[in-house]
Amino acid sequence: MRGMQEAIVQCRSEFSYPQEPTRFYWQGQWLEIERILNRWRSPQELGFRVMTTTQTVFELYYQESNDIWQIVLI
Repeated sequence: MRGMQEAIVQCRSEFSYPQEPTRFYWQGQWLEIERILNRWRSPQELGFRVMTTTQTVFELYYQESNDIWQIVLI
């Protein structure tokens, strides 16, 4: 996918990881997630479409097998 970058993501993980991302580090700053717009699972990854408190939309992808987060600005 075009524009995908590795990311640092903090999550709420009450019963599984990652249950719900809460914020992520992008372009030198932490961005808080205001709400999750969509979530999905494929055989290779978990995905979240999120809106930040600045009203910017991103997609976050977590590759479980490699323990890597990636991010795309939508």
